[in-house]
Amino acid sequence: MAIPPIDPSFSTAGPQWSVGSVTPSQDPAQGQSSFGGMLSNAISGLDQSQTQAADASKSLVNGTATDPTSVVMQVEQASLAMQLADQVRNKAVEAEQDIFHTQV
Repeated sequence: MAIPPIDPSFSTAGPQWSVGSVTPSQDPAQGQSSFGGMLSNAISGLDQSQTQAADASKSLVNGTATDPTSVVMQVEQASLAMQLADQVRNKAVEAEQDIFHTQV
């Protein structure tokens, strides 16, 4: 027997809770995908999430948003995506510096 949540707005069944599909990586030897292509796709996805969050925020300010919680979810998802991208960039810079400081 399933216990319903106290408030239906606490339910975690919705598109904002979906992680999305995980696509298998392509073999670079086949020429279908490369690191540069993967990086380009990730950056364009980040840009798209930032644009969607900005549009949702504008609709909330204008009063045309129907659900303020979905706006908050979009803004938080965009914020987390930006934080992840920043951490990945920092790790890449650290790795590059470690490589250049390696004694040969």
